[in-house]
Amino acid sequence: MPDSQNWKYRDDFPEPAPPSLPESNPAEQSPLEAPKGSSGSWVVMLVVFLAVLGALVGLANYAGHWKKEVVVRGFVVEGVSIIPPGELLGRVTPFRGQNLEELDTSQLKSRIISHPYVRDAVIQKELNGIVRIRVVERVPLALTDAAGVMMAIDREGFLLPGKEAFLERTPKLLRVSGLSRLKPAGNGLTQMDRRETALLLQFLDAFRGSEYAPLLIREFHFSDNNQSYCIAAQAPTRFIVGNDGNFKEKLKKFEIFWQKVVSKKGFGSFETVDLRFRDRIFTRDSVSPEVPRVNPL
Repeated sequence: MPDSQNWKYRDDFPEPAPPSLPESNPAEQSPLEAPKGSSGSWVVMLVVFLAVLGALVGLANYAGHWKKEVVVRGFVVEGVSIIPPGELLGRVTPFRGQNLEELDTSQLKSRIISHPYVRDAVIQKELNGIVRIRVVERVPLALTDAAGVMMAIDREGFLLPGKEAFLERTPKLLRVSGLSRLKPAGNGLTQMDRRETALLLQFLDAFRGSEYAPLLIREFHFSDNNQSYCIAAQAPTRFIVGNDGNFKEKLKKFEIFWQKVVSKKGFGSFETVDLRFRDRIFTRDSVSPEVPRVNPL
């Protein structure tokens, strides 16, 4: 323990100085504290914003007045390959010169789709006064004779007036006969029965996918009691395919029979060739129709 005589009480120590606070830095001020002069920049920004907004409102008003003054100057027809564009333009000529904004597009569309070869149409107005018409045509898949008038058949079974220019470009379309369930449809058209339409589409799908059948077969004839048949170009023979589908297999048998039998015996050797039975072909000779002949594949 230290000697108490060597220790002296001292009361002359200076008092400790209070801790110094760091000097404030304007850059480190709280974001809630706006620097001096910031109110002026906000005023400038507000003035600029109001000026831009006023300009936009003015342009909108000007565009609105200008749009009301635009008239229909012309029409553009797109999507047509069968219909001559002039036929459709002639239907919309009365709309030329009308106010573009007031143009009734539904009325214009009704005039367009009244054409038998138009399935649908989309009307679009453009600010330069041009009205664009995008047409969806009905595409003919086959031809038929209706009361002595050649008609085209589309995928929905509608009978369309045969156009000479179109018929000249498509001489190899399959002919269809024996239509017995025609019914009136809208737009002044006639439409096939739904079942016959479905049967024809099945046959056409198989027909187009065959290798030689499209080169040989020229007509498909509807007949009741599962007796529908097709006829080749150079022979009066009826090749019975029936009404129960499976046409791909039947047309394949037709091609084999043509190559193995008809090409050797000649055209017109058979009255009928029945392709409906699996692994068998039944034939009836033109000379002796009483005795059917069975030809294994």
